[in-house]
Parts: sequence; C-alpha cells; structure tokens
Amino acid sequence: MAIERTLSIVKPDAVKKGAIGGCLSMLEAAGLKIVATRMLHLSKAQAQAFYAVHKERPFYGSLVEFMTSGPVVVSVLEGEGAIAKNREVMGATDVSKAAEGTIRKKYGTSIEANAVHGSDAPETAAVEIAFFFPGADIQDYARSE
Repeated sequence: MAIERTLSIVKPDAVKKGAIGGCLSMLEAAGLKIVATRMLHLSKAQAQAFYAVHKERPFYGSLVEFMTSGPVVVSVLEGEGAIAKNREVMGATDVSKAAEGTIRKKYGTSIEANAVHGSDAPETAAVEIAFFFPGADIQDYARSE
C-alpha cells in the first residue's frame, strides 16, 4: 500500500468537548503521522468554499452554520493507506451506525455533530489539504516507536 496524505478536521462539537487530544491520539495510535496541524475558526466564506461540493444538498446551510459555530483543528495525516485508515478510525458518518472504538462513536452525537471530517479519496485529499495548508506548512519527519 502506498504512503498517502489525507485531511482530518476535528469539528466544533469535539473541540467544545475537549476531545482534540483524544481524536488525534486515536489517529496516531492507528499508525497515522500528523505532519501538519492548526486551530482556526472558519469564516462563513471559508466554510461555504470548503463544502461547495454540497451546495445543492439540503443540509448545506446547516453544515456551514455548524462548521462556523466554533474553532476547528485541521491536520494533515500521513501513512500507508492513510485515507482508508483515517475513515476506518473515524467511523460511519451517522454516529448511530459507527462501530465501537471509533472517534464518531466515542465523541459524536448526531449525523452533523459527528466530531470529525476526513477526505474520502486521493483527489479530494489533495484539494482539501491545499485549502488549509498551502505552501510549505507540512513537515516531514521520521517517526520512532
């Protein structure tokens, strides 16, 4: 399997719960390496641009409102099969269907307030990473066990 990079967002609901460390710890424990991370409060324009792919969906307005309701923590994760691994650790979007031991099962409360976001494909990951981390903000380092 190839080394990939993917974007992870700890959403406002998980930030407000004090679950940033818990979410990131679960991702690191799964073998993913955090190569960039930062906290920010998305503006309405940023949230609309980031989620533009969902513009025609009925939940778009509430998603933008939710994602601007408080700070988020965006991270670039790296590892073998990072996209699939991140999605496995996150769990199902609908927290009621998320498996035990996943981030969404542990920290999510609804289909919208589901604690985390993760890229779903290599192409999406590239666009999402560039959205939050343009230029040389990503660090490369060897991880020791």
